[in-house]
Amino acid sequence: MHSLKNKNQFIATILAFAVIPMSGLATDIYLPSMPSMATELHQPESNIQLTLSIFLISYGITQFFAGSIIDSFGRYRVSLISLALFVVSFFITATTQNIMIIYAMRILQGILSGFAVVSKRAFFVDVYEGERRKHYLSIMTIVWSVGPIIAPFIGGYLQKHFGWQSNFYVLAVYSLLLLILEFIFSGETLKSRNPFHIEFLIKEYESMFRAKDFFYGMLMCGLSYSMVMFFNLCGSFIIEHKMGYSEVIAGYVSLVLGFAWMIGGFLGKALINKTFLPKIRYANMVQLALILAMFLASYFIYNIFSLVIFAFLIHITAGFIFNNYFTYCIGRFPNSAGLAGGLTGGVAFIITSAISYGVVALIKPEIQLEVAEGYFIMGALGFLIVSMVRIRKAHT
Repeated sequence: MHSLKNKNQFIATILAFAVIPMSGLATDIYLPSMPSMATELHQPESNIQLTLSIFLISYGITQFFAGSIIDSFGRYRVSLISLALFVVSFFITATTQNIMIIYAMRILQGILSGFAVVSKRAFFVDVYEGERRKHYLSIMTIVWSVGPIIAPFIGGYLQKHFGWQSNFYVLAVYSLLLLILEFIFSGETLKSRNPFHIEFLIKEYESMFRAKDFFYGMLMCGLSYSMVMFFNLCGSFIIEHKMGYSEVIAGYVSLVLGFAWMIGGFLGKALINKTFLPKIRYANMVQLALILAMFLASYFIYNIFSLVIFAFLIHITAGFIFNNYFTYCIGRFPNSAGLAGGLTGGVAFIITSAISYGVVALIKPEIQLEVAEGYFIMGALGFLIVSMVRIRKAHT
């Protein structure tokens, strides 16, 4: 397998940035289509919401061992195979009416996303060093947020004009283009291969889990993204079914909230040199204050504007916390970049899936007040973790 050529480094970097949002594209592009999918496939809302949760679970679990595999066998071949299978799986999803086949394809797509995204995260650690590495890792988390921003906006129009299947046809074409360009311009970046042994894997995981700062960081990443995914699971049903707006409006709402996540990422990058724990603590306090304001305001005002404005501000704080902690975690063990990135993503997305789907199942939000209640559960858990970090810091 040929190595990455110096003359192609810039193009390969652009391609890496293009692959990074794949998980977000695969989760968010069909959000405005969820109500229509439930109707056309004759399924309850919970069954369609489950297509998102099982994607996240398989995506998260895959990252536990994807990092070890790419650290042992390289990044390039894994990326090519993942993109090729993406093409096939998205095409099958678009052409079936069987919910069980859709579930199977979503599980496969989650697995492929895990391999593709982990390999590209490690790419930046392989190719860049020092401040440039820190710079690109921070930008990477912002680029990753592009998927959730543009995907539902595009998906809303695709749903309106072509139906829910068109979302997956578009993803198949996008994957095919990336596969061709990756084959032509990219190459292997792994310089030294770690042995692929279960004993080695357990030893590395044990070392990482013992690092309390790393462990708490993974938890905070999962909680932060849970807030976004919580709204994704219930938002389109509330906007389309309860408020009576179209799928295009639902797409616009997701677009706006995607920008909130990106703004949080940009703020995280802008304040990257500020003292870490104080800025996380302040962000969490602002987040809780916004959630309480949303809760109280729900007794006086409830419309699409109030819902989106409060969600927008809360998602900024979530994006800020996620950017800081995710950048910190994946750069924490540079000699095992793939493993660290995979473990961070794995734990974060399993937490995201469990908490977001669990809170939606518990509350079954249909109005703004219930959305605020869901946010509060996650914000309070974040406050508990930040408090534990602060207490531990004070005793060291």
